Amino acid sequence: MGIDLIAGGRRVGHNVRKAPVSQDVYLKLLVKLYSFLARRAESKFAAVIAKRLCMSRLNKAPISLSRLARYMKGKEGKIAVIVGAVTNDARLLDVPALTVCALRFTADARARITKAGGECITFDQLALRSPKGSNTVLLRGAKNARESVRHFGHRTTVNNPHTHDSVKPYVRSKGRKFEKARGRRKSNGFKV
Repeated sequence: MGIDLIAGGRRVGHNVRKAPVSQDVYLKLLVKLYSFLARRAESKFAAVIAKRLCMSRLNKAPISLSRLARYMKGKEGKIAVIVGAVTNDARLLDVPALTVCALRFTADARARITKAGGECITFDQLALRSPKGSNTVLLRGAKNARESVRHFGHRTTVNNPHTHDSVKPYVRSKGRKFEKARGRRKSNGFKV
């Protein structure tokens, strides 16, 4: 028995989802719509949207109004497309008039966009307006902005063993009494 190289060999994992795990019927219909557009209209834009719609929630990071306004500077008249949520940012004082297409808007974000003379549209409306993604700007939220990412170190290599430097520990507190003995002091076993 050999390895069936034509079928992909032994490579498992790192699969691109073909359908969303979510049971949301509207999301499934959007995937159907955009994968059809990608196939029949040979649209790379639609293919990217279809791929992102199938992603896990972690990979569909939200984007704030302030970041959205910053990215859309100098791109007036274009539609901002976000496969994820758009959230409000109280620190942004004046919102520009934007046309935004997203999976979800928080109530405050939606209110502020429409009050500024902008527009909040859904992906099915976008498919009617711009099926091939012309005059659009495809944006993403910051995926590594989550608090949990601060606890992750990088991989160690022979040249760079400092995987735990400047990595946030899972500790109650950063006081004298907390995790300061073995592994943290040269006099107690070892120090990393």
